[in-house]
This record gives sequence, structure tokens and C-alpha cells, in this order.
Amino acid sequence: MTRPISLEHLTMIDASPRELIDAAAAGGFDMAGLRVVPPQPANRLMPGFDDPRLVRDLKKQSEDTGVAVGMIEAIWLAPETDPNEIERALAVGGVLGAQFALICGNDPDEARTIDTLGRVARDARQYGLEIAFEFMSFVAANDLAQALRIARATGEPNVRLLIDALHLSRTGIDLSALTPMDASAVSYVHLCDGVAAVPQTEAALRDEARTGRFYPGEGELPLGAFLAAMPADARLGLEAPCRAYAHLPPIERGRVAGSVTRAWLAGHDAAGDAAR
Repeated sequence: MTRPISLEHLTMIDASPRELIDAAAAGGFDMAGLRVVPPQPANRLMPGFDDPRLVRDLKKQSEDTGVAVGMIEAIWLAPETDPNEIERALAVGGVLGAQFALICGNDPDEARTIDTLGRVARDARQYGLEIAFEFMSFVAANDLAQALRIARATGEPNVRLLIDALHLSRTGIDLSALTPMDASAVSYVHLCDGVAAVPQTEAALRDEARTGRFYPGEGELPLGAFLAAMPADARLGLEAPCRAYAHLPPIERGRVAGSVTRAWLAGHDAAGDAAR
């Protein structure tokens, strides 16, 4: 089974939006996830995205290459976040034709996070966007149970979880022992690989997440069990910034990332078919 997959910007964060779309096309990816706002502060657009001409040009490039812009990212909710200011990024996502906006909660006040996330989700609907709410071990919303509680507490139907293989493993959950996740809870899955040993400091966790991952099958995580536990129709994205390939130009990194990921997915699907 051929599964559509997105090349996420963090995989080659040094690439410009144009370079990322071209890299995705070179690697046979169906979509690209564009970083429209920096993680901190969440309310400021990345350089260029306040220019409607750039956004229109990226939309045309997406159409010309056949690489859809599937996601905009990465909106972090902090104590000082003003939901009204986030609408600028949502509007960009709407023009680009994105389906998802990635949001992570970095506000220690859970009630405020629920309120802010709900308000952003309501704004996102008018731009045709679903919220992919992601948890990470080094932010305030830092585990599966908490993220699911927050998402459901918003009461908004366009809020579901994004589950990243590395982040989930770093919260202490055994990926090989996961119970199946329901599609009503999870809409997006980030694939990557990593070492088995968990970094022991917050700084080390951040560094690993940003530069120390591997492409699927090149590390030690039980990714087969992880993906098998995710909803079959969840969007797949490769988020795997890897030092071993960082020296390559974006186009070549895209080719390698696409080849390695497709090969791993084909093996995973074949193993599933054999088991049935």
C-alpha cells in the first residue's frame, strides 16, 4: 500500500520554503510541512510570510511540483500568547491550502492552554485548518495523557493529536507495548528513528529532537510497533533532522530521505500483510 507522506521542515530546517518543496518533490513526497512561524515567540511570522507575493508564489510552486502544503508550523502556546495574533499564520495556511496547523502547549497553566487552544481552533476552522496538537517531553504539555486531556477539553472537533515517535518514546512509554490509538484522538504521526538510550537532561532532549534523529530504520526505536498502533488514516510526516545527512544540499537530502522512508514503509506494510 502506498501511503501519502509529508516532508516536515525540521528535517532540513536550513532549507528555505522553496528549497523544501523542491526537496520534497525530489524525494517523492506527497506534501511538505512549512515553518510559517518560529516556535518562540509563536505570534511572529517567519521572514517573508508577511508578503502576499511570497505566499502566492509558494502556492504556485506547490501546484507546479504536485507537492501539497499539508501543514503549517510551529505555533507554541505560551502564557503571553494572544490568540488573535495567531490568526495571521492561520490565514497564510488557508492561502497555501494546508489542512493542518501544528500547535504545541508550552503554558504551565493547563486551563489557560485549553482556553487558548480552543479559541485558535475556532479561528482555524474558517481557514479550513485542523489543529494537530503535539506534546514533547521538554515543554509544558509533555505527555500523551495530558495532551489528550487538553485536546478533548477544548470541545472543538478540529483538535486532535500529533504523535511523534521520538517525543513519545522520550516520555517513558514503551513503543513496542502501545495499545491501538483511535482516529478520533490522533490525526497526524511523525516518523523518525533514534537511539534507544533516553537523554537525561532537558538540553540534551532538545538537542536530540532538533539535530539528533535518524531516518526510519536507521536507529533503534521499535517503529513498526509504533506505527501499527497509530490510526491507519493518520497523516504521516517525516520529521527527522539527522546530522549524518546535514552536509548534503536540500535536494539530495530530500532524495535520500524519500528513498529511505519509502523503503522502510514498504517493509513495514509487507510485514503487516504477512502477519495477516
